[in-house]
Amino acid sequence: MDIVRWIATNVFGEPAILLGFIVFLGLLLQKKSISQLMSGTFKAIIGFLIIGAGASIIVNALLIFEPMWKEVFNLEGPSLGEFMGQEAFSAKYGGAVTLAMAIGFLINVFLARFTKLKYIYLTGHMMFWTTIIFAGIVVHTVGDVPFIRLVIFLSVIMGIYWTVQPALTQPFMRKIIGNDNIALGHTSASVALLGALLGKLFGNKENDSEKLKVPKGLEFLRDSNVITALTMGILFMVGAFILAGKGTPGAQELMAEAGDQSFFVYAFIQAVKFAAGISVVLMGVRMFVGELVPAFKGIATKLVPGAKPALDVPVIYPYAPNAVILGFLGAFIGALLWLVVIGKTVAYVFVPTMIVLFFHGAAAGVFGNATGGVRGALLGGFMTATVVAWGQFVMVRMLIGDTIPDTAMWAADSDMFILGPVIRFLAQLFF
Repeated sequence: MDIVRWIATNVFGEPAILLGFIVFLGLLLQKKSISQLMSGTFKAIIGFLIIGAGASIIVNALLIFEPMWKEVFNLEGPSLGEFMGQEAFSAKYGGAVTLAMAIGFLINVFLARFTKLKYIYLTGHMMFWTTIIFAGIVVHTVGDVPFIRLVIFLSVIMGIYWTVQPALTQPFMRKIIGNDNIALGHTSASVALLGALLGKLFGNKENDSEKLKVPKGLEFLRDSNVITALTMGILFMVGAFILAGKGTPGAQELMAEAGDQSFFVYAFIQAVKFAAGISVVLMGVRMFVGELVPAFKGIATKLVPGAKPALDVPVIYPYAPNAVILGFLGAFIGALLWLVVIGKTVAYVFVPTMIVLFFHGAAAGVFGNATGGVRGALLGGFMTATVVAWGQFVMVRMLIGDTIPDTAMWAADSDMFILGPVIRFLAQLFF
């Protein structure tokens, strides 16, 4: 029992170590060299630890952004308040999340091997964030959860999701890329399908977006880091300008946070820090996913010959680059609209995360263009903003609560918002 307890505490209880062990095992089964084993294992561990550092930067910026816009809208609703946060959540439940990812992937491989759904989900960072968000919903719904039961629940849910999601989008993928060689493995699937449906209902397929000429001056829209810094910078500066003119006690208290520094400079720095925090997190995710996916892929290809890889959403962008821009523009316009509407109606400050809006709006744009041309691409983007804005409100207020609302504000994606209530219902049944 002492040995079991030690393993539970120091391996399963330490997600970075567990992740490194899984990568090590995957590479070992592929008979990789000592150099590759050491490099892959340590890079995976380091990447996972970087995520916590980036999450702290994001939280600090959000703790300024949210009260700033609550004061702008004169909102008195509940704020983030006290919550566990990504760093503490990972420390407590990260081991279960990491193990559930590994077992869920094996379930995905099993289903691909023995059913007609021949898809292997290989978008590792989405596997990570989806499992984290669903774990947060479970913990908030039922309280402290036994390790093994949480692992079993998440593994089954994730294994089924990673198998079924690519199958649902594949009919449109064939139309977009012109063959059946790859599938979409991304949490933008729900808005991509909505974009295709809206394009079919209200668009004009003949008015293809790729017939348009996009000005070179808009090429910066393809860089999500620039978009995030620019958009959050505008929102922070507008909020600072409004607060400076209000003179209320709440506004004065917020402005005092800057100390001797100009509040406008302080606000702008918080915006850039938010963008930097996301960049740090994504760097960590890329580092550990870069080692995790090859370990998974090596196992999968040996067990399921002929299976189609379900890949990250950028694989579809080259087939309709103009639709990518149109989808994001539709999402951006929708996000600004819903920021005001949601703030004025349900007293919630929507954080329009440009990473999500860009990648998901672009996916919906490409799918929408495939069925409805330019109009379909724009409608797909706008629908993305609608799902993300209202989904964030429901997720933060009702589904995540005091566990990881910070993560739900910027890392939760379209499919997670759609499936969140279902996960909550299933958690209540299972636990």
